Amino acid sequence: MGADGGLSWNLVDDVRILLSYHFMLNAVRAGTIVAVVAGAIGYLMVLRRQSFAGHTLAVIGFPGAAGATWLGLSSGFGYFGFCVAGALVIAAIPGAGRAGNGLGGYGEESAGIGVVQAFALACGFLFVGLYRGFLSGLNNLLFGTITGITDDQILVLLVAGAGCLVALVALGRPLLFASVDPDVARASGVPVRAVGVAFLVLLGLTTAGTSQITGSLLVFALLVAPAAAAARLTARPVAGLALSVGLAVLVTWLGEAVAFFSPFPIGFWVTTFGFGAFLLATAYRAAADRVSRRPGVLAVAGGSV
Repeated sequence: MGADGGLSWNLVDDVRILLSYHFMLNAVRAGTIVAVVAGAIGYLMVLRRQSFAGHTLAVIGFPGAAGATWLGLSSGFGYFGFCVAGALVIAAIPGAGRAGNGLGGYGEESAGIGVVQAFALACGFLFVGLYRGFLSGLNNLLFGTITGITDDQILVLLVAGAGCLVALVALGRPLLFASVDPDVARASGVPVRAVGVAFLVLLGLTTAGTSQITGSLLVFALLVAPAAAAARLTARPVAGLALSVGLAVLVTWLGEAVAFFSPFPIGFWVTTFGFGAFLLATAYRAAADRVSRRPGVLAVAGGSV
């Protein structure tokens, strides 16, 4: 660590200092769990074009946490309870559980999801107003409390994350089939509707866990930014999913490390690094497309056929 308490040129020593604090060790553990799950679920969310549904579930975490605080319960119960309930409500909207739906501004189901989001926000402010005490943790509900993660919360995150990944593996093939071509999947006997509902529940569990790291306002960044970047770097689903997980873990670790040595919050750094990864991936894709359209490249490709 430098003389001013910031990063030094000795990165190994900086990492050693960071991990010497138990609260930061817990932050790294929790962040890794959440990043792995968010990267995997987020990639399929982007592939299925259900980003608007994911954003709504992220917002729903706020009233859940606020309501739990009002009732004197752990905010974690509110996050998980409301996000799962919200996923089931969204799934009940006609068409909202299908791949290709959930994009803001398109279709009747998007309007229904928007109404759910607005009502959830109203409930959140109601719960904050009903809480008679001084809700000093309001910023934490919105922007995350990763440095306050306890050992028990890590255990909850680990169990929930492992359950999500096991369910994702079990749903893997039919979910991917239904995401890429739902009509053919339905004709082949895949229960597309049931698979879509199950995925929305998994997405709700993921947003609930991620909200405790980045907060309700920034959870969407960790879900969508690494996944969107991976989708621009490769069109192969398995490679894209692995890349999305890797990018999510990387931006989370970088965000936590830089936040430890700076006065700015973790959520800001995680979102910034995720946005940077998306910009780099977009620039790479644009450059690769320009190169592939050059006459010389096309001539070589045509001569090799």
